[in-house]
Amino acid sequence: MSAVYKDEQEDWLTVCLKYLLFVFNFLFWVGGAAVLGVGIWTLVEKSDYLSLLASSTFAVSAYILILAGGLVVVTGFLGCCAVIREQRSCLSTYFFCLLFIFLIELVAGVLAYVYYQRLSEELKQHLNQTMTENYAQPGKEDITLAVDRLQQDFKCCGSNNSHDWIVSVYISSKQAEERIVPDSCCKTITPHCGKRDHPSNIYKVEGGCITKLEQFLADHLLVIGAVGIGVACLQICGMVFTCCLYRRIKMDPY
Repeated sequence: MSAVYKDEQEDWLTVCLKYLLFVFNFLFWVGGAAVLGVGIWTLVEKSDYLSLLASSTFAVSAYILILAGGLVVVTGFLGCCAVIREQRSCLSTYFFCLLFIFLIELVAGVLAYVYYQRLSEELKQHLNQTMTENYAQPGKEDITLAVDRLQQDFKCCGSNNSHDWIVSVYISSKQAEERIVPDSCCKTITPHCGKRDHPSNIYKVEGGCITKLEQFLADHLLVIGAVGIGVACLQICGMVFTCCLYRRIKMDPY
């Protein structure tokens, strides 16, 4: 009787582990979709701003998240197959896939954290130079569009304030046609509206565009970190369940 009871108990534990792994796979798919969505959102929603950054760390973090999210979708399917078939080889493959994705997300998280720490300093050092030296210059159309969108989206003018534009290559050239600031600084854009530098006409924001862009990027990095940590915790649970089921199947003489 004790042997029969022990076998029934082991079968019950195996079934429980299988259901737990099924539930985990569903949550894993949801988490993978979230990771993929955050990565795409980061690159698509405000991709113009990436050309204003001195380093590519922010973009690399987003690309890594997209890669991890895509792998999660495939791995979730593999996990379901492994649970249904109850084969140790499938479970081993599934476990190492989870571990690989976990390491990828860990790298993305470290990059996001490191970049978050130096974000403010980078913007202070490079944003003003990028805006004043490259705006409306030949071959710098992407930066020009990014600056125009930045000033309109965040209702700001200049990296620190509107006076930054006085020393810019664009304002000093004939192309500016006596503008004091680009037209994208205007609250209501009309041709040559940048000729009048007055608070009623252009944006006068304390801290300029640096403060606005820094806050925007910091919020994105926090979202990347939060989603990455959440899915990483799910993966740790999945690896534990997979190991338990692997041992249980290994102990089964059949």
